[in-house]
Amino acid sequence: MLQPRQIALLVALALMWGVNWPMMKYSLRELSPLYFRAITMSGGALSLYAYYRWGRGVDMRWPRAEWGRVAALAAPNILGWHLCSIMGLQALASGRAVILGFTMPVWTVLITLLLSHERPSGRVLLSAAAALAAVLLLSWQELAHLAGQPLGVLWMQAAALCWAAGTVMMRRTASPMPTEAVTVWMMALGAVFFWVLAPLLEAPPQPALWSAGLWWSLLYGVVLNYGVAQVIWFGMARTLPPAASAFSIMPVPLVGTAAATAIVGEWPRPLDLLAAAAIVVAIASALLPRRAR
Repeated sequence: MLQPRQIALLVALALMWGVNWPMMKYSLRELSPLYFRAITMSGGALSLYAYYRWGRGVDMRWPRAEWGRVAALAAPNILGWHLCSIMGLQALASGRAVILGFTMPVWTVLITLLLSHERPSGRVLLSAAAALAAVLLLSWQELAHLAGQPLGVLWMQAAALCWAAGTVMMRRTASPMPTEAVTVWMMALGAVFFWVLAPLLEAPPQPALWSAGLWWSLLYGVVLNYGVAQVIWFGMARTLPPAASAFSIMPVPLVGTAAATAIVGEWPRPLDLLAAAAIVVAIASALLPRRAR
């Protein structure tokens, strides 16, 4: 039975993750996507390193023997997810991007079953069908409009598959390093990647021209999305049952879709709401445990 404090943390986590998507979309009005990732990921890695190293006393060393393993884990978890998702977000409305991005738990379950050669259960099939329905609904809507961005749908599905593959790799990889240290160093590698790539593809940013809203949005990304949300997530992983991950993830597409109206003025259409509901069903079917008979 979850305690009131744990429920409050789950609600806070869902709100932070959901609101983050329209906040990122807001930032992209003034800042190019690769520089956005470089700036926020650098700030997030530094703040988490400081918190875990000096605030919690976690061993943050990165042994040379673990360099290759951490880099391999960073490829899908950090580079793939963050690159593909920000490109998809640039092309799509933030509500649609978060709905498509959060097909990731479904693909995680399907990849795990494929690697273990297990037959999918009825719940897994329902989860996959609901996720596919959401993707098809939003893909059809993007294709049906002259100003639609079907490429954005592909970017977001590539992001979700990268996240799923990275999650499976994390579960199957044993490392002597604490999970917090692995995550921070993966973020640091991702920040370096984006700082190298951004100048090659985008014009340099001009901070002197940034609005106050952009500064607040960047602060949100560093402090809340990369900082506080990560700390809550790691804390829950140690103390809460696996079902907590489902309860924290399920509301995110709905929160993101609703917050987009207030933050960036995107009003959801009926198909958006239907797709969001389908994703909630998909996540619940994939992650919630069965009731004991």
